[in-house]
Amino acid sequence: MPISTTIIVERIARVLAGQQLSLNGSGSDEHAAAAVEMEWEDRIEDALAVLRTMREPDQDMAAVGNAAVWERMIAAAIGQPMETAESSDPAPAGADPLYEGP
Repeated sequence: MPISTTIIVERIARVLAGQQLSLNGSGSDEHAAAAVEMEWEDRIEDALAVLRTMREPDQDMAAVGNAAVWERMIAAAIGQPMETAESSDPAPAGADPLYEGP
């Protein structure tokens, strides 16, 4: 599976900016790349709000994956320390970069 080198908050903020500015979204700019580059940082709080909404997987998501891992991944994306993450299922040592086990 490919791993992005751009953090998820930035990627979401860029999509939100592009959606608003680009003709392909709800905007009017036929070539919005430069405008998105200038404005994506203004969408960081919106991107964080999207990620906070995603902290808890829905039933369909939980049925096909590990909900505890999902919660840790979203916590990492929003910069929430694991001590305050709502997951009660700790990952085994070495399985999760946020877990500091023995």
